[in-house]
Amino acid sequence: MNLLLFLSIFFIFSGLVAFYITSRLLGMTSFSRIRKLAVATGIVIIFFISPITIMLRRYGMNNQGIDILVWTGYLGLGFLSFIFTFLVIRDVLCLPVAFLNTLKRMLPANPHGKADPAIPENPSRRGFLVNSMNYGIMATASLTTGYGIVEAKQVPEVKEVQIAIPALPEDFDGFRIVQVTDLHVSPTIRRPYVEKVVEVVNSLNADIFALTGDLVDGTISQLSDDVAPLKNIKSAQGNFFVTGNHEYYSGVIDWVTQIKRLGFSILLNEYRMINRGQGSLVLAGVTDYRGGNFLHTHRSDPIKAVAGAPAADVKILLAHQPKSIFDAARAGFDLQISGHTHGGQFYPWNLIVGLNQPFISGLHKYKNTHIYVSRGTGYWGPPVRVGAPSEITLIKLERMVSLPGRATAKSRRVSCRVNGIGI
Repeated sequence: MNLLLFLSIFFIFSGLVAFYITSRLLGMTSFSRIRKLAVATGIVIIFFISPITIMLRRYGMNNQGIDILVWTGYLGLGFLSFIFTFLVIRDVLCLPVAFLNTLKRMLPANPHGKADPAIPENPSRRGFLVNSMNYGIMATASLTTGYGIVEAKQVPEVKEVQIAIPALPEDFDGFRIVQVTDLHVSPTIRRPYVEKVVEVVNSLNADIFALTGDLVDGTISQLSDDVAPLKNIKSAQGNFFVTGNHEYYSGVIDWVTQIKRLGFSILLNEYRMINRGQGSLVLAGVTDYRGGNFLHTHRSDPIKAVAGAPAADVKILLAHQPKSIFDAARAGFDLQISGHTHGGQFYPWNLIVGLNQPFISGLHKYKNTHIYVSRGTGYWGPPVRVGAPSEITLIKLERMVSLPGRATAKSRRVSCRVNGIGI
């Protein structure tokens, strides 16, 4: 029943979007009604390809044909998202002209007999202008999609973030945390990409490595070989993993077991003590913010994560969703490291993410707790990133020596070679 309701709502939504795009793009053309209906039907089909392939893959179908459909559906969604966005922008900007035209029709004719030059009277001229704008929108959407694909598929940049923590002991000054999140290994992100990420991570000399959820979009049988390179990640004091929401869509228990086999410590509302010289650090991790909706034993709880922990100089929380910051602050964490948002990935989804999460990307502070939100190392859905490049994050802890709350961030590209491939 839930599936039927979802498909019904999705069909209505996709139909409305298809009608809007078709009418605004082809309304002033000489296309027949049958051709316009065919275009609208094609748009609806593109919308449905992605949920259908997701369901087929969850039921065990995994072959080259499905992979081609996944690519087709996601690329189509990305392109249509830009078409829709640019059409909306165009129509909003044209509202004043439409208002003036309506007002002109309501007012008496110009007593001097002069037409307003700002408002075209000739219908053929108006059709030419509208169609020209539509061609421009399609060209711009095509170029933006192409750029977004290149941006999404290149090796992630390394983003360095320095965070000054008041109680940080001298022995932890310069402590290096490397974070990868939202890798989303799937039919469009395979083993070669994971190998490149591992190569970059190993060049950063991490003290600890944190994988903060949404590693996969698929089952063990479909993707175990693609994530296998993660076993080669090296860090001085351990590799750690917390669940993201997509692990629960893909078989969380199986994936937790598999990630343990790859040498990771899994933090399910748990902590580990990390000692360095005379200093001590509590590293805690929570299940995904919505994990309890799938398994009652996976209800996310930052306070439980440090229950019974001995006194330490610093407390750091790994939490997939930024929403955990409110409980993290109540639990007295100095820093929360998160992902989930993809930095919005591409417009206009960054606006939607901002309605659901307190922070979209970058370094922030809530009460006495710093929070860093990564833009993600992979992508989800359309293989497109515009204005929100992927990243591998290098967090350096620093002793506070001057201004309270001092924290900076910078990015750099890493240049190395993987099996003869330039990165």
